[in-house]
Amino acid sequence: MVNGQCSMFNDMKNVYFLSDAHLGSLAIPHARMQERRLVRFLDSIKEKAAAIYLLGDMFDFWYEYKNVVPKGFTRFLGKLSELTDLGVEVHFFTGNHDIWAYEYLEKECGVILHKKPITTEIYGHEFFLAHGDGLGDPDASFKLLRAIFHNKVCQWLFSALHPRWGISFGLQWAKHSYIKHKERNDVVYLGEDKEHLVRYAREYIEEHPDIDYFLFGHRHIELDIKLERHTRLMILGDWISQFTYAVYDGEHMFLEEYVEGESQP
Repeated sequence: MVNGQCSMFNDMKNVYFLSDAHLGSLAIPHARMQERRLVRFLDSIKEKAAAIYLLGDMFDFWYEYKNVVPKGFTRFLGKLSELTDLGVEVHFFTGNHDIWAYEYLEKECGVILHKKPITTEIYGHEFFLAHGDGLGDPDASFKLLRAIFHNKVCQWLFSALHPRWGISFGLQWAKHSYIKHKERNDVVYLGEDKEHLVRYAREYIEEHPDIDYFLFGHRHIELDIKLERHTRLMILGDWISQFTYAVYDGEHMFLEEYVEGESQP
């Protein structure tokens, strides 16, 4: 576990959290419209935001070779660059689909890259932030696959593939994964006793009772529950069909849906 540095923002602007856009997915028929909608949302909050936390799987597959990155996403990457140029902190968490982010997003877009969960202070409250994959999930096959994806030797071997084949393979794998989970109806709330992230958070606060907010992506469900009197847990939904996000103004936390044409908090 990695402890993040305290985040101190001026003028009490809002802090936003979102995840799971899966940009570039071959399984999403409205991919270009989806990216544009995300960019319009980011544009709508750029004057109100002190920081934006992107909690993983913003890309359906992202692999950085030494001199090559996946094509596309120009609107999204351009907006990230604009936000950081304006002084907005943009925190990019790798998920289980975009593990292989290295230097490009930091150097070219100015984001702050996180490869592990962090705890950080925002406006005097303690936040635990993570994509959520691998936290409390007992699935042995998923653990094995995750270990392979994170293995440095396996990453080096994959880098030996020509990008034409490597990126194509990654996109097809991601498409197959998305369709499989959709067919199994995995994006259904299982209840507090069966949701791995809820169980993980409950165990975590036994040794870290100072946490005020847990925020996760990964599950593609909207969830906002109290774990303890002062501790809330949110799962952020997605930016495929739900277009949901959390916003924190320093005093109140809200889980919202982005609706075109409506003014945003």
